Order: sequence, then C-alpha cells, then structure tokens
Amino acid sequence: MLFFSPHPPLRQKWLNDCISDAFYRDLFMNPCLSGWRHGEAKHEYMHLCHRVLSRSQLNAVAKLREAGIIANNLVVLPNPSNISLANNGVHVSLGSRILTSRFGDPSSPRQAAQEKHMGDLVIKVAEHFLPLFVGTYSADPYRFDFNDFHPERALGFLAHELDYTHLRMLWRRWQKKASIRVLGQPVTPFGPPWLDRLIALGFGLKGDFVPDFRIIDYLMALLCTDRSPALDGKLGNHDRLKRDLAEMGVFDARMSLYLFIKLRECRAMGFSGFEGRHYSLFETLMGDMAPAVDLQNLILALSFQYLAEGRIQHDMIPDDPSSESERRQIVFGAAIGLPTFFIRNDTGNRFLRGIVERTARIRHSRRYPGYIRVRHDEYRRALIRTLRVDAAALIEMMDLRETMADLSERVEYPAERGAAGRLTAAILDRCGARSPLDVAASEFNGAAERYYRGDLRRLHIREALDLLEEDLRDMETSPPEKGGPSLRQALSSATGGREAHRYLREARQSITEGVADADALKTLLRITIASLYHDVERNVDIVRGGCASVGRNASVY
Repeated sequence: MLFFSPHPPLRQKWLNDCISDAFYRDLFMNPCLSGWRHGEAKHEYMHLCHRVLSRSQLNAVAKLREAGIIANNLVVLPNPSNISLANNGVHVSLGSRILTSRFGDPSSPRQAAQEKHMGDLVIKVAEHFLPLFVGTYSADPYRFDFNDFHPERALGFLAHELDYTHLRMLWRRWQKKASIRVLGQPVTPFGPPWLDRLIALGFGLKGDFVPDFRIIDYLMALLCTDRSPALDGKLGNHDRLKRDLAEMGVFDARMSLYLFIKLRECRAMGFSGFEGRHYSLFETLMGDMAPAVDLQNLILALSFQYLAEGRIQHDMIPDDPSSESERRQIVFGAAIGLPTFFIRNDTGNRFLRGIVERTARIRHSRRYPGYIRVRHDEYRRALIRTLRVDAAALIEMMDLRETMADLSERVEYPAERGAAGRLTAAILDRCGARSPLDVAASEFNGAAERYYRGDLRRLHIREALDLLEEDLRDMETSPPEKGGPSLRQALSSATGGREAHRYLREARQSITEGVADADALKTLLRITIASLYHDVERNVDIVRGGCASVGRNASVY
C-alpha cells in the first residue's frame, strides 16, 4: 500500500527499539531510488546516512549538556538506530530556463562561481519566508506524552541546527507551552517509565501537541561553523563545512549537506534552480501543494528581484552561526507551535531587522535583555505585507492575487484554513475528541496513522484520478501536431477501444477502494504512462534545454 505520511509508522518505531541498528538497516531502508542509475550505490548511501544520523543524534546529547539544557548526568540515551530517514518529507525543485541558459556552460568556472554567489544569497533571503509554509500548506500533527519530554529525545537534532542561545530559548518556551508544570514549574521526566506515568497521572501532566513534528524530528538544516559558512556564495563551501562537521562527529563528508532550500547547480543537475525541502504532508495536492509551489516560486523570484535592484548583498545577512541560527529558530518555533521568538536588538541581519520593523506588537524582552520579543503570527503577517509591497509587480505578472488572498486566510484562520488545523480536525474526528490533549499520545498518533492510510489516501487517489481524467480528455481531443492520433491510438489499445476518460470514470471506485483487479491496474498504468508522455511532448523544449553534456544526477546532490 502506498500513501503519503510525514513520519514512519508507530509500530516501526516500536520495533526499532527492540532490534540493533544493523538489523534495522537490513529490514527497513528508505526506498527513494528515483533518479539513481546505480541502485547498489544508492542502497549503500542510505546505509551510510542511517549510520551517520544515528551517531549524530547520540552526539547531540553532549551538546545539550554543554548548552545547560541537561543539568545533570541523568539522561535517557536516544536509540542508537535512528529512523528519521523515513520522514524526509516532500521536495519540490523549480528550475529556470533563463538561469540555465545563463549558467549552461559546465566548462566555465566563472559561470559556476556566479551561479553559486547568486544562489546562496537567494537561499538566505528565502529562508526568512519559510514560516509562511509551516502549518499553513503542509503539516505533521503529533502528540507528545509527558514521558516523551526528555530533552535528549524531544529536541532531536536541534542541537546541530541552532546555537546554544536560541536552543535554550526555544526549549524554555516549549516547556512553558506544554502541559508539564507542577506548582508553576516545568518538570521533565525522570527516566523510569513507571515513575513518569505515576507523576503524569498524579499531577495531570498531558505533554504537548505540535503542528509539524517532522521539522523538529528530522535533520533539516545543519548549522555552519565559525570558519566554514555554508551560504557565503563561494565555491566549495559545502565541502569545507562537511569536513568540519565530520571532525565534530556530526556529519559525514560523503553525504549531501542538509538545508531547507538547496541550490540545483547546472553543472551537477543539468538545470539551474532551487529545491525546497521544508514540506511535510499536504492534505490536498491541488488545494495545498499547488499554491505552496506558487508561493515558493514567488519568494525565489522576489529574492532575485532584490539582487537585481541591489537591495540585498551577502554582508546584509551574515554567515556566522549565531545569525544563521537566529533566522532558522523561527521555522523550528513555528513547527512546535510556539507563540513567540526573540532576536537581538542589534542583530547584524539587516534583512531580518527590516521585516521585524514592519511587525506589529513587538516589545523589548524582560527576560532576555538586549532582545526583542516577536510574535509568530505577527511575523507571518509582516512577511505577507512584505510580499504585497515588494513583490506587487511579480504577483500581478504571475497572476497570484488569489494565492496571496488564500495565504492571508490561512494565517488569519489557521484552525479552519491551515493544513495543520484541517489535518488535526480530521484526526480528532477519528478519536472522538475536541482537543489533541484530551487523548493520549499513542491514541492520537495512531488515529493519525490510520487517517493517512485510509481516508486521506483515498482523497489523494480521487484527486489524482480527477487530474488524470482531465489530461485524458485533452489527449483525446489534441490536434495532430501535438501527437494526437498516436496518443489516441495508444489509449484506445490500452482500454480495448473505449474512450480512456470514460473507462477511468467507470473504474475509479474500485481503484479508490483498492479492490481493482490486475487487468484494471495494468490499464491504469498504461494510460498514465501515455499521459506522462503527452506532458513531456508538450514541454519538449524545456526537457531538452538543460546544460549541455551534463548528466542528470539524483536530487540528493
């Protein structure tokens, strides 16, 4: 059974707690073989990733101790087998024909340097807008029980993604938000399960609910080091950072550097563009994914507009770990559902400072002198105002007025319009509860998994069949110069002489319910392949217009 899910099944997690990491690798490996010519190399790469991430999570415990979050030697060590590779989300790559033609000569070092300089700066600008996506277009609703609130488990890889100052701020605010307080003071689990259950029952400690668990559970974006920035616009910066991180036991130099947004370099990929890796689960493909991709495209275009107008330069967004952590903490806080975050009064990030100046209801922090307290909801509104003002011409040119109106509604009414709110409501309906905290974590998370396997899977199938039927109608009426007759002949052969869209309409019920026979599934595959061929033929100039003499590598690069 294939279905969208933002994290592995609960039973897979439980099994992982019972077996060794080597045995887990033999049983479960991420099957993301798409785009790889050499399956054995991909398989070995996934083994490498699992070994490195499992070791890296253990090393994060020492960082939590150094940060002062773990105050004593009483810790619950994370499992030496980490399964987060199975929840790496949805990746969306957007290429540009103009950029590809500009940087299309793989033998020109100057073009590669220009592409890197511009690409890194665009990524730094775009990262400021990522909170607009978290919980609004994609989400991963998840419940934590009280006994899940060991910092060495709850914080996942965040010790490798944030500096100690922002990590402490985030952890303190999360403890304040969660239902883990006794006599006004936050209490974390002690370790023995029976004792933690007794404390939770005696004091009514329910834990917490987060709107996008995948973003805090997966290694999303590695923090740079003082001597090796990741986005300073210089060729080879990723390799230098990976060597530093390998020496620290955090990463491996043979792996692709993990970032929220990655540059798709022409010399490696065959096209120039960017890949967004910040998406978890879409409730609908056309209702959530399509506008999210439009917004991603708008933000990238606005970033290039800033460059063209000379309004942004690399030194305006510093490349030191503190500045990098300062802008990324906002994304992680949004994923947890925190109401506020803090930035320095004298932050060196002039681009972030400009956005905060447009943000309402900010004030100086009483707890953290020298910091400004910013509300997440107001920051999102400030981002929308920034887009409406600075990208007004782009919004008009791309015809994104409805997308912007929809975005505003998602931010203003998150429970009804946001992806996290809608997914949570559907899961609660299965539980028969009004709030995630009204049910145990195992019950809520189990209901979420059943929803993804059942109702949501059928919703996605129906949506896909609607789109396929629309394509089939277009193919059956396409003119001869678009390959119409040959496609119609292929469709007629697949369906036994019947009109393909009518065949699909008659078979959709059995396909949706998963009871279609083998012949029906073969026919579905054949007409789907014909539809894909039709799409390629309509865009043949784009498909063949990549960089010359460059192999198309897998997106892991």
